[in-house]
Amino acid sequence: MSSVKNVINDSYKLMLLKDYLREAIKEAGFSGVDIQKTPTGTRVGLHVTRPGIVIGRKGSGIRDLTKVLETDFGLKNPQISVIEITKPELEPSVMCNRMSQHLARGTAFRRAVMWTMQTIMEAGAMGVQITTSGKLRGDRSSFEKHSKGVLPRAGHQATVIVSEDIVHVPTKMGLIGVRIRIARKERFIPEFELKAIQKETKQKVEEIPQEIEIVEETQIDPTKPRTESEVIELEEKLIEKVETFEEVEEELK
Repeated sequence: MSSVKNVINDSYKLMLLKDYLREAIKEAGFSGVDIQKTPTGTRVGLHVTRPGIVIGRKGSGIRDLTKVLETDFGLKNPQISVIEITKPELEPSVMCNRMSQHLARGTAFRRAVMWTMQTIMEAGAMGVQITTSGKLRGDRSSFEKHSKGVLPRAGHQATVIVSEDIVHVPTKMGLIGVRIRIARKERFIPEFELKAIQKETKQKVEEIPQEIEIVEETQIDPTKPRTESEVIELEEKLIEKVETFEEVEEELK
């Protein structure tokens, strides 16, 4: 088999693996997977928001997932490591999954879009763009694009700062496509930077971890949702209060 066919075959298997993991560990907030082939086997890194759900009781979830990856996807001696996502609101794949669940439950797509944009910007994003396409309001297919903040669209900054993901939601009218692009501030690379500013930022960075440890020890929220379904149920009550452009226009008339 030629090298080109090997690349195509590996990309196709990776796509099937991502589709499987997106449904299998949906409650854990699946974001992405990293695969590295080693002489002893295959290293599989799972990026999730709730590692406990993937691991299971006494590692039962990891063992079951290892068997599936080895038998169904042909990975040799898979070694799974679970990586926790600290800010799920800044991950396009996580927000795509949450928005798709809102649309599947019958939430109006514009309310879901406004709520998702508001959540992403409040988490500290530099900019966000959400594109929805399909049979949104009638028999004819259409698309809408909503953006907020600063979002580079070309050049080196766009490839480094912006990350995106796409998901398709089955509804009664048909499939609805959702594409979310998020620009993160911490990935911004300034062209010119003074040495004095660098020293100040280094001092601030050294002070931050101590403050974070104190907050995590003192502020423990037992009512925090444990799964993605619980997050969706809490968000549905808040989405009803979100105002759309149509409601604002009717109030001004």
